[in-house]
Amino acid sequence: MGEIIAGLDWSPLFISLKTGVVATIFSFFLGIFAARKTLKAGPKMKALADGILTLPLVLPPTVAGFFLLLLFSRKRPLGIFLYENFDIKIVQSWAGCVIAASVIAFPLMYRNARAAFEQVDVNLVYAGRTLGMKEWEIFWKVIIPTAGPGIASGTILTFARALGEYGATSMLAGNIPGKTGTISQKIAMVIQDGDYATAGVWVVIIMLIAFFIVFAMNLFSARKIKTVKRW
Repeated sequence: MGEIIAGLDWSPLFISLKTGVVATIFSFFLGIFAARKTLKAGPKMKALADGILTLPLVLPPTVAGFFLLLLFSRKRPLGIFLYENFDIKIVQSWAGCVIAASVIAFPLMYRNARAAFEQVDVNLVYAGRTLGMKEWEIFWKVIIPTAGPGIASGTILTFARALGEYGATSMLAGNIPGKTGTISQKIAMVIQDGDYATAGVWVVIIMLIAFFIVFAMNLFSARKIKTVKRW
């Protein structure tokens, strides 16, 4: 086991962490924006928007990857436009890893942010308006801090989901060692080669990371509960 760890190529870990962080940043702001806009919509529009935004969560990742591949392929209008005008290649690139992870992880951020916003006491918003605060001030200084625990949980879960994404990433970004090869793809590749020892090492690594993420989320939630009880 020691020899396997010593000879391990750590690029899948770095690629996964880098992808997870960037995808979480995108999902964080887009999820909060979408959750806020959805809450302000009417019942029919809210139901429609919620269904569309949550769809990647219930679809198989390979299906989402298929649509992303159709969208960003260099044979499609968007893919051609990005490549010819900005020299941006999405398919089989690290950018593809980020987009795939963002699309799959986004619903977790959106759902958690929306649930957190729904629990905010509307009287706090009215109080802010009475004090003359602008709407953007109320949102960032009243609503966001009040919904903080739910948003934090959504952010942590989003990062965990983006870190372990496999299906959509494989279809859009491929498995290029040192470029798009994430931990999940590395595990699948070495298992196909019959190298169960190396696969086991990577499984332990990803499990430790996942455990730390869940532990951090539970610890954060526990501290919030204690604060509320003391207050």
